[in-house]
Amino acid sequence: MAAGRSLLILDLSDISKKYARKMEYLACVRDGSEGDLASGYRLLQIIGAESGKHMVLPLYNRLYSQRSPDHQSENIEILTAIETVSQATQGKGVWVMDRGGDRDKLLFPLIKTKRRFLIRLCKGRDLIYQGRALDDLEIAQGCPMLYLESIIKEEGEKARCLRLEFGVRPVTLPGLNEPLWLVVVRGFGEEPLMLLTNVPLKKTRRSLWWAVESYMTRWTIEETFRFIKQSYQLEDIRLLTYIRLQNMMALVLAAAYFTMVYLNLRTKLRVLTGHLLQAARRVFGIPDFRFYALADGIKAYLFGQKKGLHGCFSNRDPDTGQRWLFSP
Repeated sequence: MAAGRSLLILDLSDISKKYARKMEYLACVRDGSEGDLASGYRLLQIIGAESGKHMVLPLYNRLYSQRSPDHQSENIEILTAIETVSQATQGKGVWVMDRGGDRDKLLFPLIKTKRRFLIRLCKGRDLIYQGRALDDLEIAQGCPMLYLESIIKEEGEKARCLRLEFGVRPVTLPGLNEPLWLVVVRGFGEEPLMLLTNVPLKKTRRSLWWAVESYMTRWTIEETFRFIKQSYQLEDIRLLTYIRLQNMMALVLAAAYFTMVYLNLRTKLRVLTGHLLQAARRVFGIPDFRFYALADGIKAYLFGQKKGLHGCFSNRDPDTGQRWLFSP
């Protein structure tokens, strides 16, 4: 990835444990599949990506509970995750968040620590434009649309063409002099989409389209978050203690990395990848999203080994002394 403007996409979701009673520190969460409240845990995930590209890199996967004695707040969980990943990336990358990132307790620390961000705004935030404090929606409605682009949006089995108009206004936050840019996009709905960023932008098509495409990349990455949650059956994990549940998330992250990155990039494993895709025996419901099939193929392959995992590690690499997974 080009580290300068690589995207660091942060997502918050829930793991529902609807029938659990004895799991440690169960808290009230929203069951996304049923739209109701249930017992469970919060899940914070971070994926690395490039604007407009399909390459994804799992970076962070943490389970936490509001009822845990060491829990302070959701904002602290998010800022801790951002700092952890930022240290590993040497401060490079642009943090991309949905409307949940539109909070002073996140925006101010991000600006103070010089973390670059692209965050979708909610309605009702005051911004300073031309020396006056104005509502963000009021600024957006008066923003001239400089450019027009057409995109194809897939909705299930259907696809429709969207005409997107976009422009930009230079703004600041009340009480801060940090220059910010409000990117305004029309065409997704009745009201304009508002993106706030501290990445310097020019009034050129290429510069502004980068911001629009980066946020749309966040939408496509939502499928990656669903893949990690569904393929590894996070809601079916049955561990009673809190620390074991958190440790399991680290193992899930490693497995997701192996599936998404290692199998995709290692030349020596291209043949293996082909065999796993065949073992999955499925029709892709999502174009170019092979990770579900890879996860299914790995499971099918391992369950087909009569000797168990030991049979998969039959040969050693003569140079390192280590065993190769799935050696012929």
